Amino acid sequence: MTLGTRLYTWLKGELVGADQFGNRYYREKGGAKPIKGGGRESREQRWVLYNGLAEPSKVPAEWHGWLHHIAKDPPVIDAAARKPWQKEHLPNLSGTALAYHPPGSAVAGGRRAKATGDYEPWKPV
Repeated sequence: MTLGTRLYTWLKGELVGADQFGNRYYREKGGAKPIKGGGRESREQRWVLYNGLAEPSKVPAEWHGWLHHIAKDPPVIDAAARKPWQKEHLPNLSGTALAYHPPGSAVAGGRRAKATGDYEPWKPV
């Protein structure tokens, strides 16, 4: 985060919550402000301060929905409400040492198992 973001957060930010990765979520103090002459309100500003490198894929789905005004209220994370088939959020690992490399990729050694005979290549007529 930059010095400007820290200063803006300190002056105008209200901490809403944090996630399991240590990211902190803020909204503008006072909520939505009226638009001059329009008689309507603007949307409140919402933002995240990342723990470590700014990596948007580290934002879990619940917080993503709140940041993008899909959900009005911040998420309440309840472990008991999770379904047994739901997995924990996993950030995008592309470009890291933990990225998936299928058998046969150059990074994984460049060799893969021979075809088993059930494969028949297409031949033009």
